[in-house]
Amino acid sequence: MTDYYELLGVARDASADEIKKAYRRRALEYHPDRNAGSKEAEERFKEVTEAYEVLRDPDKRARYDRYGKEGLKGRPGFSGGGFDFADAVEVFMRDFGGFGGFEDLFGRSARRGPRSSTGQTLRIKLPLTLSEVAHGVKKRLRVSLLDPCGLCNGTGSADGKGTVRCPTCGGTGEERIVQRSVFGQFVSVTVCRSCQGEGTIVEQQCSRCHGDGRERAEREIEVEVPAGVSSEHFITLRGQGNAGPRGGPRGDIAVMLDVEDDPRFAREGADLLYELTVTFAQAALGADVDVPTVEEPVSVKVPAGVQTGQVLRLRGMGLPHLQARGRGDQLVRVTVWTPERLTGEQESLFQKLRAIESPPPSRTETKGFWSRVKEAFGSS
Repeated sequence: MTDYYELLGVARDASADEIKKAYRRRALEYHPDRNAGSKEAEERFKEVTEAYEVLRDPDKRARYDRYGKEGLKGRPGFSGGGFDFADAVEVFMRDFGGFGGFEDLFGRSARRGPRSSTGQTLRIKLPLTLSEVAHGVKKRLRVSLLDPCGLCNGTGSADGKGTVRCPTCGGTGEERIVQRSVFGQFVSVTVCRSCQGEGTIVEQQCSRCHGDGRERAEREIEVEVPAGVSSEHFITLRGQGNAGPRGGPRGDIAVMLDVEDDPRFAREGADLLYELTVTFAQAALGADVDVPTVEEPVSVKVPAGVQTGQVLRLRGMGLPHLQARGRGDQLVRVTVWTPERLTGEQESLFQKLRAIESPPPSRTETKGFWSRVKEAFGSS
């Protein structure tokens, strides 16, 4: 078994803030939407989230430090390896879904409650173009989810009597198991195997839903996406997901945003980077050229004597800031194009130019491309 501290890459005396930052870094690294739905990445995402849930809680962390994972048996969400991928998504949504100013849509604390009575969160992926990110968009989607059964009105009961107290747990929804070890006697509390924690069971099950109280249905939902989002974000539609079993409240819908790459640009937050290729003549003499932006092409003045790697800034031509007013910039990186084949006339002219042109400056007199890009991103 991998150590929880090793999974997050933190020291055993790491602070709560260090643990949270380390978890976010690991969770984004292993998020399935960033790994083409890889099952291995999904498993790692679940593992680091389970580690975070233990180490962020002082009581669970103390028990883990003293007894290891065995000391967590019987704790909610950790009984018999019951921490699954859906739990991991809920944890990530709970702690990292917020964008500020969009509390009704984005990442408030996930609702807690009996897992067996609340519908499970439904995850859907929403593809977005860069243009939709620039303006924000409303989209209507058809989703398949669980609605209350129409035959038994969601009760799960064929005779209309509903549920009765579970004989296994006596209505508590829990079973207690006494275990002995070298450390002494432990009482493990687990979810009841008969009622799955609800405390009640259906004696006469509905023939359509077989006692679950739900059936599959198609529904149309509306998703409002604000401008400036990225693939790291998601939208939580509260209470619009799967109905809970036997009349339980609905779960949520987690809309995972998937911003498609635009081959014209590289994105850095709200800033965009575009590579502009110019000819020798344009670089030496200067030129006015059309450059695409996320909105529409604009005319850019390339200064005479521009060098490969020089970055021109188009202020306010990037994407909207998600949590602030205004927009980012578009950075235009210039590349001077060298033709591979020349006509006879072109070669003759270049021969004449070579005879009279000045020698290039030494390397120490020029700045590298990456230093220029860093200066462009860092300047206000």
